Amino acid sequence: MNLRSWESRFNRVLFLVSLLLLILAMVEKVFNWSGYTIIGANYAPGRLLEFAGILLVFVIALLLRDIREELRKD
Repeated sequence: MNLRSWESRFNRVLFLVSLLLLILAMVEKVFNWSGYTIIGANYAPGRLLEFAGILLVFVIALLLRDIREELRKD
C-alpha cells in the first residue's frame, strides 16, 4: 500500500470520528435537557463539538494538500 492510500484512509477515519463526536454532542445535549447524561460530567456537548471541529481542521488541511499536489502535477 502506498502513502496516498494510507492518507485517504486516515482522512476518512478522522472524518468519521468527527461525525460521531458531532452526533454524540447532539444526543448528549438532548439528554441534558431532560436531566440525564450519556458520558457523565466529563465533557460538555460544546467541548465535544470543539473536538469534532479540531479533527475537521486536520481533514481540511490534508485535503487542501492533496489538491495542491494535483494542481502542481498539471
